[in-house]
Amino acid sequence: MSDMNTDRTPRYSVGIDLGTTNCVLSYIDLGDASEPLPDEDQLLQEVMPVPQLTRPGSVEEKTQLPSFLYQPHESELGAGELALPWTDKAEALVGGVARELGSKTPIRLVASAKSWLCHGGVDCRSDFLPLNSPEDVARISPLAATIRYLEHLRNAWNHKHPDYPLNEQDVVVTVPASFDPAARDLTVEAVKAAGLGNLTLLEEPQAAVYNWIKASGGAWRDQVRVGDIVLVVDIGGGTTDLSLIAVTEQDGGLELNRVAVGEHILLGGDNMDLALAYRVKSKLAQEGKELQPWQIQAIVHGCRDAKEVLLSDQDVNAAPIVVPSRGSKLLGGSLRTELTRDEVQQTLVEGFFPQVGVDEHPKQQMRRALTQISLPYAQDAAVTRHLAAFLSRQHAAANELLAQNESEFIKPTAVLFNGGVLKAPALSSRLMSIINGWLSDAGAPAARLLQDSDLDLAVACGAAYYGYVRRGRGVRIRGGIASAYYVGIESAMPAVPGMEAPMEALCVAPFGMEEGSEVKVESQELGLIVGEPVRFKFFGSTLRRDDEPGRVLDAWEPDELEELPEIQASLPAEGRRPGEIVPVRLSARVTEVGTLCLEAIPRSGDARWQVEFDVREG
Repeated sequence: MSDMNTDRTPRYSVGIDLGTTNCVLSYIDLGDASEPLPDEDQLLQEVMPVPQLTRPGSVEEKTQLPSFLYQPHESELGAGELALPWTDKAEALVGGVARELGSKTPIRLVASAKSWLCHGGVDCRSDFLPLNSPEDVARISPLAATIRYLEHLRNAWNHKHPDYPLNEQDVVVTVPASFDPAARDLTVEAVKAAGLGNLTLLEEPQAAVYNWIKASGGAWRDQVRVGDIVLVVDIGGGTTDLSLIAVTEQDGGLELNRVAVGEHILLGGDNMDLALAYRVKSKLAQEGKELQPWQIQAIVHGCRDAKEVLLSDQDVNAAPIVVPSRGSKLLGGSLRTELTRDEVQQTLVEGFFPQVGVDEHPKQQMRRALTQISLPYAQDAAVTRHLAAFLSRQHAAANELLAQNESEFIKPTAVLFNGGVLKAPALSSRLMSIINGWLSDAGAPAARLLQDSDLDLAVACGAAYYGYVRRGRGVRIRGGIASAYYVGIESAMPAVPGMEAPMEALCVAPFGMEEGSEVKVESQELGLIVGEPVRFKFFGSTLRRDDEPGRVLDAWEPDELEELPEIQASLPAEGRRPGEIVPVRLSARVTEVGTLCLEAIPRSGDARWQVEFDVREG
């Protein structure tokens, strides 16, 4: 994998927040290639209003493109209702119109495509969305849906900037810090398929920090000091993303180092909207009015709108909720009810941000043997318990860098919030209060809240600014890959009846490996069978920071290594007997794009074979 370069010097650095709930595009004018780059205080940055259908036949420009795709019935819309500024008929209904139509007919709505990209148990290239929809609804894959959102952004950009097509600009696309290598590869594949070039991937929490740096106008150095540990809490529509940034000193200047990221937690605004929908269901049930499952899905969007109004506008005490009906046989027409401010705060504040101790971690439930295919949502809805677990697991994240010796939990000195959920003062103040309560109980100073700009737009803006930083300007966050990666190999031991051979883990990529670097695992050889794919178990660890390439683990704690989608290597049979076992060594490199590339190298010759990440169900 390599950067997708074009011959023309880019004029713009473009940042794309490819969000679970909304996509945002921001850009910075880098100036004419014949002139020096502008100074930081002279940068011109914009968030592009994206033209989109908001209702059939109605086009509006919005700073956010909702990450929804609607599969209409063939007779549902007329040709004149699908026109966009760049086409007479949209190829796919995405954005505001998809969310609007999907709120009425959820069985035709595709949502959370981004979350599926990190699901190791499904083939993200196969057509299965909308999930559990009737046979007459067209299906689409999570990868294809992601491509449709990117194509819409590309077309919108090219319509506004015909002299500077998007495929000729520097493009930074953000991904969750917790995305595994397979999900990152799928994201790159989607970007390529949408025809975008000069790509770099950037972790979303890092993008939020870059936006904070840019928005401070140079004053960020006055807000942090050497020894600070900044906790970045990013709660978006679909995920909770956690990162730690340590502030150090290099050559007399401040340096930022990303020292830890959290697990991939499918917990965010979508869960909160669903919780409110069930609150409405319970309220109506007390009145003797039972709702069907499809109606609960249909009112989720109304609950989202009510939540945003009630948590942001102190003058509004209740918001209406309309429950659709399919006719008199069900409810005799649409029902109307309301959500009050007290109901929203009780459901969200107490349900998702309960007061807990730093030693209270997520509760895990035994999963049923038979279950429907679905996203692996967090089983515990308490964001505060997930945060407590993260700070406790990463207690040693900055010990070496800052010469500390934390043993219970790492103690942040500053906090940066990001994501639409934390725009609500009731939620952000509650979370900040809990964090400082943990610090106070441990005898540590209170953490200060770093102020940022619009939390909905910060990631895209920070991504665009990162494109400027990559040209050698401003301050760059250091850190490399956020996990160490391992290949599982069966240990050599005599067969024992009824016992599987113990699994060992071979480190192939160390924690913190930088972009553009490569390591070869010289100490271990693996045997690959010629002419057929060979599969390996694949693991990642955000905790094991000192393992070098080639180290073999014969035992580890349950929470140290996380099993990821398998990897597979296939050696062609050219010049060899089919079935022959060829000894190979593995090589790992982090591409300039920001993806992990594994290769198998035979003992002799110059050939190298790509080791692929398997994103299909085993």
